[in-house]
Amino acid sequence: MTLDSLVEQFKKKDTLAFEQLYSMYSKNICGVIHTIVKNEGRSQEICQDVFIKIWHNSDSYNSSKGRFFTWILNIARNAAIDEIRSKSYKNERKNFSADYFVGILERPDEEQTTADAIGLKKLVKNLKEKCVQIIELLYFRGYTQKEAAEELDIPVGTVKTRNRSCISQLRVNMEQK
Repeated sequence: MTLDSLVEQFKKKDTLAFEQLYSMYSKNICGVIHTIVKNEGRSQEICQDVFIKIWHNSDSYNSSKGRFFTWILNIARNAAIDEIRSKSYKNERKNFSADYFVGILERPDEEQTTADAIGLKKLVKNLKEKCVQIIELLYFRGYTQKEAAEELDIPVGTVKTRNRSCISQLRVNMEQK
């Protein structure tokens, strides 16, 4: 069966055609989603959602506007982008970043080979507390400058100024090392 006839059967809600198209494209679509979302479990869920969406909207595919794979790919890409823009995704990333990266700085010495190899712990500990807070929020937890300002209850301009100042101080500390 050709791809065109398979797609036509799919558009007529033929479940066998759907299964065949799924087996042809799911791995690639899930891979593209994972490239954007960077979470295996969530990527699989979004991939399933994408295939359910194309099933329900199969009549909207128009072969004169592009290839079938491209149509699915655009739906998948949009779904993945919607996910990374969602509040729950951002909160999940903040929690991951805080637990993972902050833990690197606080582990006992025998477990710090990676952090000590680049001197991260020493560089950060030599900064003022205000700098540590800004760097933790912006770089380790993934906050935006606006979110960091809200968290610290200071103006966004202050966050920007402190960030520039703190990065400059990190550079000085690195040069002195």
